[in-house]
Amino acid sequence: MTNHEPNAKRFSQWVLYDNQCGFCSRWVRFWQPVLAKRDIGIAGLQESWVIERLGLTGDELLHDIRLLTAENAVISGADVYLQVTRQIWWAWPFYAVFSLPGLNQFMHLLYRWFARHRHRISHTCRLEAPSGHASEQKNDVHPRR
Repeated sequence: MTNHEPNAKRFSQWVLYDNQCGFCSRWVRFWQPVLAKRDIGIAGLQESWVIERLGLTGDELLHDIRLLTAENAVISGADVYLQVTRQIWWAWPFYAVFSLPGLNQFMHLLYRWFARHRHRISHTCRLEAPSGHASEQKNDVHPRR
């Protein structure tokens, strides 16, 4: 992804995910058209501009899915799902329900369990990470600081 590509679009927000995880890659690509309509791009946590922007490495970098907001805030983990579903009118009930105290804690617990086991789940379900994952959105320009 470079700033010099023709037809480039800069998104106001970015969902940042582990593009080495088969489940994560399929899940994010499934939602990509819905997200793009809301000015949300997707990018792998392993991409150089993401690593530079977040200032994280290794396990810390891949610990959680993240949302880079238009205000340059970084939201992590289960809160990414809440933030994104809040922006989609037909997914808003998910946000409303899982924002309630007991259900919010349950969602965070479930997310944490899944995040720890995502590679094992991907392997068991034979969901291999796609090849060429580093440049999934060739027509997109990463955000500037």
